[in-house]
Amino acid sequence: MVSTENGTKLVGTARQAIVHHLDGENLDPVANVGSELRATLGVFVTLFDIARSRRLRGCIGNPFPRMSLLNETVRCAVDAAAVDPRFAPVRKDEFLGSIIVEVTVLSPLEHILLKSPLDLPLNIKVGRDGLFVDGFGTQGLLLPQVAVDEGFDEEEFLNECCLKAGLMPDAWVTGSVKVARFQGQIFSEEAPGGRVFERKLRG
Repeated sequence: MVSTENGTKLVGTARQAIVHHLDGENLDPVANVGSELRATLGVFVTLFDIARSRRLRGCIGNPFPRMSLLNETVRCAVDAAAVDPRFAPVRKDEFLGSIIVEVTVLSPLEHILLKSPLDLPLNIKVGRDGLFVDGFGTQGLLLPQVAVDEGFDEEEFLNECCLKAGLMPDAWVTGSVKVARFQGQIFSEEAPGGRVFERKLRG
């Protein structure tokens, strides 16, 4: 979906946006960018604290973008650092010294339509797919790397995505929950402000 060059630009822009925010300023992304960065693709920005064994420090995204990929990345980056309700806002010294930035570009969601919901685990693949569930007035999303990092199999991945939505873990079995899959292209820093690489997942 996105070239390595543009993936590197997204991560760099996310970092710039957070630094600007921590300095009390707003970042206006460059307008004259290529078509890849002007596309309306979903994106998540994830922050990890390398001083604490890559512990999650913030993650905000939008699978249903209305702005360009570049602009969504700026917004999600600032929100991941400042308003993720699970964490205190990131401090500037902390961000510069120990936080690495990861940007995941999402493919469009593909709803999985099956006669029996029991076949859902056979129609997703850990290491390739992320999941989105929608049902009973609530929604939940887990990025592809979550299943790999946590060692989930396909059924556990479905359970955890339902839990993320605030549902019972086996809600996907009822047939009352819509399940969609998507793929993610992951660009991550090796160190705070360091070289950016495209992270490939293994199932």
